[in-house]
Amino acid sequence: MLVVAASTHFVFAQTARTIRVVVSVPAGGAIDALVRILADEIARTSGQTIVIESRPGGGGVIAAEAVARAAPDGNTLLINTNGMLINAILRKVNFDPLTSFEPICKLVTSPLVLVVNSASPYRTLADLVAAARARPAELSFASVGPHSTQHIAIERFKRLAGIDVIYVQYPGGAPAINALLGQHVTAVLQNYQEVRGQLNAGSLRALAVASARRIEPLPELPTIAESGYPGFDAEVWFGLVAPAKTPPEAVAQLVGSFSRAVEAPEVKAKLALQALYPDPRCGSAFAAHIRRQSDEYARMIRDLNIKGE
Repeated sequence: MLVVAASTHFVFAQTARTIRVVVSVPAGGAIDALVRILADEIARTSGQTIVIESRPGGGGVIAAEAVARAAPDGNTLLINTNGMLINAILRKVNFDPLTSFEPICKLVTSPLVLVVNSASPYRTLADLVAAARARPAELSFASVGPHSTQHIAIERFKRLAGIDVIYVQYPGGAPAINALLGQHVTAVLQNYQEVRGQLNAGSLRALAVASARRIEPLPELPTIAESGYPGFDAEVWFGLVAPAKTPPEAVAQLVGSFSRAVEAPEVKAKLALQALYPDPRCGSAFAAHIRRQSDEYARMIRDLNIKGE
C-alpha cells in the first residue's frame, strides 16, 4: 500500500529495506511527477519502501552534494539532470559528476516548450523573432536559472536567431510561468509538464517545442528546428545515480527495479500524459551519456561565453 505524506515522502509497507531518493526541486514539477509514478509502480510490483526527499536550491548542487557524501550502500539515490553537469562546469562544487556517483539509469527525457501569454500578439515563433529583431533588448525570455538546461537553450537560440532579448531567471518553473501569466515577461521556455495546465486552460499559447521531435500531447506544434533553425535540440533528461563505490550487486538490483518500472506499459501511459518519454540507459551506457553530455555542455558554455557566478 502506498502512503503519501504531506512532505511528499512515500512509504511502502512490509519491506526490509528503505531507499531514499533525493530530488533537487520542490514538489509539483516534472521530477516530482516522474518519481511518484515510478515509486507507485515499484511499490505495486515489489513492495519496496521508497522515501522521496526534496532538497531544493543551488541549481541542484545541494541535493547532489548530499548524495555524494552519503554512505555507498545503495539506500540513497539522486535524481540527476543536465543541470548537475552544467553547474559543475560553471561553479565550484564539492562533487564531480563523472566520478562522485555510480550511474544507475537514465530514465526519461522531458521536452521544453516555448510559450507566450494567450493575450500576446505572437502566434508563431517567426512572429516572436521578428518582434525581437525590430525591438532589440526590449523583449524578455524567462525560465528557471541560472545555469540550467533552459538557460543554455535560450542563449543558444538567441545566437541562432540573431536576436537580442533579455534573459530573466527565476528559482523555479512556477515563478517564471506566473510572471508570464502576469505579462511581466514576453516568453517562457519550460518543461511541458509545468505549462500543460495553462495551455489546456487557454491562458498560455505554445509557439514551438525545443526537442528534436514533436510531442504527443501537442502533435500540431512545430519544433524549433522545423521553424527555421535546423539541428536545434534541447530537452531535459532525468536519471538516477548512487554515491560512488556503491557495491555492484546493489547497483544491479537498482538497475533492475527502475528499468522494469519505467518500461511497464501502464507507467509509459502515465508518463506520456506528462510528455515524459522513457529512455532507459543503464550502467555503462548511462555513464557514457553523462560524459558525452558534459563535453557538449562545456563546448556550448565556452562558445556562448556563459560565465559562472
